[in-house]
Amino acid sequence: MSQTMSESPIDVTSEVKSIIARQKEIPTEQLRLDSRLKDIGVDSLDVIEIIFALEEKFGITINYNANRSASETFDTVAQVAAAVNKLLSDSRS
Repeated sequence: MSQTMSESPIDVTSEVKSIIARQKEIPTEQLRLDSRLKDIGVDSLDVIEIIFALEEKFGITINYNANRSASETFDTVAQVAAAVNKLLSDSRS
């Protein structure tokens, strides 16, 4: 059974972590699923850049309200990965 990157939740999570780590210039190994974005210094501009990178990587559109704080949209790495997984799942339906 062959799976593409977008079909495997583990790979999606790894890619999400990689994109966040690149944006914040930190080692991917420092990110855990429960890592809070604000605790690693992610600000609203970072969130927008992370969203753009995720949209490009996975071919999805993430609705983001720039008037809300990043913590209201995504609090943890796991929430970002879950949102991407949900959008990928919805796009396959």
